[in-house]
Amino acid sequence: MSQKFMKRLYDVETFQRFIADAVASFADMRKSRKNPDISAAFSKRILLAVTHVNGCRYCTFVHTKNALEEGMSEDEVQRLLGGEFDAAPSNESVALLFAEHYADTAGHPSLEATQKLIETYGADTSAQILGIIRGIMVGNLHGNMIDALRNRIMRKPVPESTLGRELGIVLGVVVFVPYLAIKQLITSRTSPTIQDLAGQGVGRAAT
Repeated sequence: MSQKFMKRLYDVETFQRFIADAVASFADMRKSRKNPDISAAFSKRILLAVTHVNGCRYCTFVHTKNALEEGMSEDEVQRLLGGEFDAAPSNESVALLFAEHYADTAGHPSLEATQKLIETYGADTSAQILGIIRGIMVGNLHGNMIDALRNRIMRKPVPESTLGRELGIVLGVVVFVPYLAIKQLITSRTSPTIQDLAGQGVGRAAT
């Protein structure tokens, strides 16, 4: 991450992995909207916990607005964006810490953190929480690369980035999503499930 740009940037290959993971978790993400254990406010807190790590200003604006509309106080929103989760309901703390950890490790959470998530919420709800996290990861990193490209156009390029990487991610997303969705339908699952991440399956080495 650039010390000046202060937003997380990744290469095209890693971004493609994030999209593949999000596509694989799309069904779980949809199920989360009907899960009584994952309220709209809970979901927004997860989104903000991830966004605070990645630094996407577009996602910060949108999800801050949505969180306030859900009745969250401005103080709590700002604390979430600062990585402080003590104002959130206590039963959400494990999920928020996991979301932060997932983003901080670029989608490679520790075995212990994943097992703690499942022990706290159960496998199904944990998979849905993971789906929410994976979705916002893609949004965050796409937004950050739009900003990097914008900086380049303004003749203030980010040293850690390249024009090829910026165009590959900003424009490539319209190719990656349908391609990986089709691939997901016709091939065996290539992205790790929540059980894989917890060491109950084949592991988490797939990309």
